[in-house]
Amino acid sequence: MKRSSYIAQLLPVLFGFFIMGFCDVVGIATSYVQRDFDLSETAAGFIPSMVFLWFFLLSIPSALVMNRFGRKRMVIFSNIITIVGMIIPFVYYDLVTCLYAFLMLGIGNTILQVSLNPLLTNVVKGKALTSALTAGQVVKALSSFCGPFIAAFAVNCLDNWQNLFPIYAAITLCSTVWLQGTHIDEEPVETKSSLGSALSLLGNGTVCMLFFGIFFVVGTDVGVNTVAPKLLMERCDLPVHQAGYASSVYFVCRTVGTFVGTLLLTRIADGRYFRLNIAAALVSMVVLYFATGITAILAMIGAIGFFCSSIFAIIYSAALKHNPIKENEISGLMIMGVSGGAVIPPLMGLMADMTGSQIGSLLVISVCMLYLGFCSLKIKQ
Repeated sequence: MKRSSYIAQLLPVLFGFFIMGFCDVVGIATSYVQRDFDLSETAAGFIPSMVFLWFFLLSIPSALVMNRFGRKRMVIFSNIITIVGMIIPFVYYDLVTCLYAFLMLGIGNTILQVSLNPLLTNVVKGKALTSALTAGQVVKALSSFCGPFIAAFAVNCLDNWQNLFPIYAAITLCSTVWLQGTHIDEEPVETKSSLGSALSLLGNGTVCMLFFGIFFVVGTDVGVNTVAPKLLMERCDLPVHQAGYASSVYFVCRTVGTFVGTLLLTRIADGRYFRLNIAAALVSMVVLYFATGITAILAMIGAIGFFCSSIFAIIYSAALKHNPIKENEISGLMIMGVSGGAVIPPLMGLMADMTGSQIGSLLVISVCMLYLGFCSLKIKQ
């Protein structure tokens, strides 16, 4: 393939990872919706569930449908769902339309995550695939980082945070048109997976442990993203549009951590790197319980993002290595674990209401991280 043709195919696929990062806007959006409709912490905790529940329900079914209709079509279909979801609350804004928006964002993002990585393998081959996948994760992290700034731009320049929705719709439309106009040859899929064969793997103790590892690392990720602005609002009395930058600090540090992890994991065993990082993350969490100043809170939020950045990849890789013959089924099962992002935030909200502060939220995240510490002791390679 000529280099110009290769780049022409690669760029629209990589841009799709920017759309993938839109699901993380639910962190700062939760604070705005909670303020607008005077929701309790418990009620607000269910908002991220509208996004991440669908990873549990639709990941394997989406893979089965993709086998029939193709990867590129599934990516475009996911973008259309996202566009419709972003238009709904812009046309009419209330709590119900917001929930529908996040619901459709979650459905679209689930289908996108299932189909975009395989689509990338149709463009990039061999040793270059790892670096291309890493580049995609960097683009996704950049999108997550931009979310609070886009929300702040909507507030400061467009008078209302809700204008974030048409901005996201327009970006997604551009991605759709670009990809639709790009020719990509897709190889036929020979292996088939099923929901039953994937779920049966949970009977294996190691696979079950790693599944819940994915569940809790995503729960930690979404939980920290959600609680970060709330800590600044509660402890430093910042308004929501300023407190939202805490999420960007988290995503910047997570991006840097991903780069560092990519370099160090070629020299350090996965299990050892996992143990070192989760230990440092737990120390940062302990400090966060007592941090009161803006700088201290942001530093600990950033440290947790940095030290937890490579854990998902380590657990995911360990699961695939455990049973390579069942790679497709295990992949679908691990993506189902992303639904931890739907379960953990409501528990955080409930505990925050029970304790009367965000200490309750931090307790839930701490339990997630302790389980990850247990997993790190079991991964030896």
